[in-house]
Amino acid sequence: MKRIAQLVLLGLMAVLLGACGGMSLRGTGDLGLVIERASGHVTLVDTSSRQPYARIGGLGDLSHASVVYSRDARYAFVFGRDGGLTKVDLLQGLIVKRVMQSGNSIGGSISQDGRIVVAQNYTPGGIKAFDSETLELLSEVPAEYEPGRFSKVVGLADVPGNKFAYALFDGGEIWVSDFSDPKRPVTQRYPAGLQPYDGLVTPDGRHYLAGLFGEDGIALLDLWQPEKGARKILEKYGRGEEKLPVFKMPHLRGWSVAAGRAWLPAIGRHEVLVADATTWKETGRVAVKGQPVFVIASPDGRQVWVNFAFPDNGWVQVIDTLTGKVVQTLQPGKAVLHMEFTPRGEAVWISARDDNRVVIYDTRTFRQLGDFDVQAPSGIFFTNRAARIGF
Repeated sequence: MKRIAQLVLLGLMAVLLGACGGMSLRGTGDLGLVIERASGHVTLVDTSSRQPYARIGGLGDLSHASVVYSRDARYAFVFGRDGGLTKVDLLQGLIVKRVMQSGNSIGGSISQDGRIVVAQNYTPGGIKAFDSETLELLSEVPAEYEPGRFSKVVGLADVPGNKFAYALFDGGEIWVSDFSDPKRPVTQRYPAGLQPYDGLVTPDGRHYLAGLFGEDGIALLDLWQPEKGARKILEKYGRGEEKLPVFKMPHLRGWSVAAGRAWLPAIGRHEVLVADATTWKETGRVAVKGQPVFVIASPDGRQVWVNFAFPDNGWVQVIDTLTGKVVQTLQPGKAVLHMEFTPRGEAVWISARDDNRVVIYDTRTFRQLGDFDVQAPSGIFFTNRAARIGF
């Protein structure tokens, strides 16, 4: 009788699972999503099959959208340009909840313990913290750098200790907010320089870097020794030389540490800057085809892939980090906006916005492995980001 009861129970479970939304039973480790910047949709993808498996609409203005993942990699939190924060269930292929949290937003992050999702905002300037389960507003930190003056917030990154580091574009400062008590955050302020435009944290969570648009150089804050304040690195790059017009702001979030060096996009120049990742002194420059936007290292650190601003945004180049030279130039399509490596780096996915296509390449042979149609694709985000600091 016991064996019969077990079989009946298993049968009932199979029926129930088969009835759950029509979605196949799957893990989350090889999933991800592609932002459709013009349609308010996201396309859910499987990196093993190299194909989409669902499409979800109703996410608002995704013209400058970013994504972070829950600790279990089941849920994606999508930050839209219109201030929308949307929680998406990758397994059921649906929106769990959506809140309009500001008037103009350009990204967000998730805490080390996965309990807090934080949005960075242009309007009103500041950050807001939400419960990752319910999207209930927990607290906010207005970016009031002077009495009555609020700054756009850029470069938000999670750092160890349930803290978040970010830069104030108008205020010229780096702030670090501690959300150990999510409803009563404590913030420290550090002068950074003129117009920090983006920021990032090193893979070990120790250093926060903010690129400076209003002056040459990068502001560096050692989070292990914040009492020493931020200091300038790479201060002299481009100084005294005629600068090119900036067609698109580079994204430091796509920077790389590989082969013991940092690989960074130079503002307005056809160069990738190389710096020692210990001393933060410049060690070289790599001439590339155009103004770099994203400079992204493969998971093993052997390659750095670079895409470019207009008019060279149909090209991608690959730098070998051992030799420091460009070893491959590709044309994936019109208006390449983003690149994302599969978790172990055997392939890279590239969005070609104006071709309405995602193209997939083998990183060893540079052979095209496949492609599929997506409406105006931009950001590509895989779930392995859930386990990475600053992503």
